Amino acid sequence: MSMIRNILALIGVVALGLAVWLGPSLYKYKSALDDFDPGAWETYKSMADRLVETGNAAAATVWSVKVADGLSFEEVDESIKQVAIDRNIRGVGELPLGDQVEAMTGKPWRKLKIYLYCNPLTAAKMVEHHIAYAAYLPCRVSLVEDENGDLWITSLDMDMMIHGGKTLPPELLAEALEVKDIIRDILNRAAEGDF
Repeated sequence: MSMIRNILALIGVVALGLAVWLGPSLYKYKSALDDFDPGAWETYKSMADRLVETGNAAAATVWSVKVADGLSFEEVDESIKQVAIDRNIRGVGELPLGDQVEAMTGKPWRKLKIYLYCNPLTAAKMVEHHIAYAAYLPCRVSLVEDENGDLWITSLDMDMMIHGGKTLPPELLAEALEVKDIIRDILNRAAEGDF
């Protein structure tokens, strides 16, 4: 019985030591998180869950939607463009990366195309809020063929940008959520071949 009491006492001493040692730095993070957007916890938890599931930091920070079976790359390409037009977001560039790899290597390579979309006025407001948002511009949507020949549509998970820190000003938050809704709509509708 005294051995169990000694082990429990040792655990208590170690726990107290850790609390004293780590307490100030943990308080610093806790007090900062108190000022974050209400969606911050769920945003970071979702990313951590994807990181644990995939073991890949890039996969933890993107949305991925598998394209429905039977749709061709060309059909999904057209669908992405049409949904963007339907949702009134400006296409500001396309990068046919898979074609470029083939041209440079002289060998067939999987399909990969990156689409760049932007609402210039919202983008300007984001950069005025903080210049770091420029690194997220423009919004990218990628249509990619995986190693099995399946097609996927991916985009950067915008939740970290929107909810990962202090709450954005109300007008900017509303505009950022609208852009997020448009990008999610492009992913989901185009993956089904919807126009």
